[in-house]
Amino acid sequence: MRNALLIGKEPAADLGFQYVTAPPYDQIVIGSLTLGELLCFRDERVLAALAEGKPVYLYTPGLPESPKNRALSGSLATARRELKNWGILFTDGGQRRLITAEEARQMRMAGRSPAAGAVLTPLAKEILEGTK
Repeated sequence: MRNALLIGKEPAADLGFQYVTAPPYDQIVIGSLTLGELLCFRDERVLAALAEGKPVYLYTPGLPESPKNRALSGSLATARRELKNWGILFTDGGQRRLITAEEARQMRMAGRSPAAGAVLTPLAKEILEGTK
């Protein structure tokens, strides 16, 4: 099982990680955010991981919503888009399996392909296409 630094609450769905609170870890899972955290997201651990090329996953059911306030709802949508633009990978823990670079290397060495509907990190896609 892969070690992941957990930020926020543990996701209700099993994402396939063993959660840790300190290094070493190879990825980060953001299990939940409050309204304020999402609107002003600047977690140093996440930013450092993104700068180092480590995958960061955001469990989308753990995100706040504001259906009764259009302005706030719009600001939350903008904040989500910004996180996605940074390279944070969104997951709902559903049937779509996320393939990391490490798993892609193992699959390539074994001559296997990812399952239909699998979500690949950008580096995993490059590895499976043979460009890395």
